[in-house]
Amino acid sequence: MAATGGLMFGYEVGVSGGVTAMPEFLKKFFPVVYGRVEVGADKNNYYCKYDNQGLQIFTSSLYLAGLTATFFASYTTRTLGRRPTMLIAGVFYIIGVVLNAAAQDLAMLITGRILLGCGVGFANQAVPLFLSEIAPTRIRGGLNILFQLNVTIGILFANLVNYGTAKIKGESGWRLSLGLAGIPALLLTVGALLVTETPNGLVERGRLNEGKAVLRQIRGTVNVEPEFADLLEASSLAKEVKHPFRNLLQRRNRPHILIAVALQIFQQCTGINAIMFYAPVLFSTLGFGSDASLYSAVLTGAVNVPSTLVSIYLVDKVGRRVLLLGAGLQMFFSQLVIAIVLGIKVTDHSNNLSKGFAVLVVVMICTYVAAFAWSWGPLGWLIPSEVFPLETRSAGQSVTVCVNLLFTFIIAQAFLLMLCHFKFGIFIFFSSWVLVMTLFVMFLLPETKNIPIEEMRERVWKKHWFWTRFMVMGDQSCNRQEE
Repeated sequence: MAATGGLMFGYEVGVSGGVTAMPEFLKKFFPVVYGRVEVGADKNNYYCKYDNQGLQIFTSSLYLAGLTATFFASYTTRTLGRRPTMLIAGVFYIIGVVLNAAAQDLAMLITGRILLGCGVGFANQAVPLFLSEIAPTRIRGGLNILFQLNVTIGILFANLVNYGTAKIKGESGWRLSLGLAGIPALLLTVGALLVTETPNGLVERGRLNEGKAVLRQIRGTVNVEPEFADLLEASSLAKEVKHPFRNLLQRRNRPHILIAVALQIFQQCTGINAIMFYAPVLFSTLGFGSDASLYSAVLTGAVNVPSTLVSIYLVDKVGRRVLLLGAGLQMFFSQLVIAIVLGIKVTDHSNNLSKGFAVLVVVMICTYVAAFAWSWGPLGWLIPSEVFPLETRSAGQSVTVCVNLLFTFIIAQAFLLMLCHFKFGIFIFFSSWVLVMTLFVMFLLPETKNIPIEEMRERVWKKHWFWTRFMVMGDQSCNRQEE
């Protein structure tokens, strides 16, 4: 139930690209773009049809709002708990959906998007934490990836809805697309009412007996003393920390924050959200008809879901690093092929993309989406949620979500402009990033498979060839401060 927070995020990622490819929506809110796309006012540049600041603000305002909301969400997860934070996310989301579906002008539309962003910020802060803390160690990876699985189901659901509503005449089509976002919002709100608070959250707020009772309930055994002792120790350390955000910058905590921040930057620099936001727009730019472009977007969404299931199955068996390294090669190769095909076949003033090459582009995009879905998609959220110690976990997750949404905002804001100026080179740009991040994983990312969160410090960081120096010197500096 908690993981349905991912449905909200996924639906919003998927729905925005679909409605911005609908003529009635463009006509009402973005008449300049409508003129270029439908009327053919600018036939001279295939790559720049959708380059419009207002259109980019519509998509990216959600992520800027989410970025701001995550700092408030950090406070509520720590003081109120994980469950109430999920409830707050659901309420924000429902209000945002109502405003969007009933929007009469651009200001109302963007206000709705901002409230949706607040919902996304609160949900993305609380849900991965909740899942990591409630899961038994042996299946923590798979259970945490339920969040990303729901993101992919949300994207697919949005693409299917857009495909259906695009055929409805008048404004009803896009209003229905935006309004159906209420379904995941209701699921999360009801889910937050039904689930229990995590033992970590209860112990953190001094409710020890409740924490122990919940731990027995979710583990299905009365013998929880070793795990509860670890929780109490982590909690006593957490209580000594008065300023968790400042504490993140201490030397011994730098590996955690550097890994978490790097993973969020890299996750967005794969270019995945650019493709998912703007899939219909991208396919339309490449010369697919309106129906065909939405159909292709549905296809990429459909590849996304089973590929995430692959990750759930393999993540606790083969580990995090193997999935990231294998997918890196697959993503690099597929983006390079796309760039070569588009470079030869789609120029500023002509579109010679024959059926065979069009199919090749879709296959390569699907190959790329599949690789992302079993690697950087779920693991970009999983690894940060398991590497932070309890004393900095809420603050660390807040920074993680904030960096993710900041770079999502930057990519969303810049993508159509980049497509206009870089043309096919945009895929070379993203594939270069994929190469960099694969090297980062190879040398600097430790394996966290099957290691309890409270034991990460001794069993992961102190044994890593590079990060161990931060642990040893960090311990020495802490001892000096205590003396």
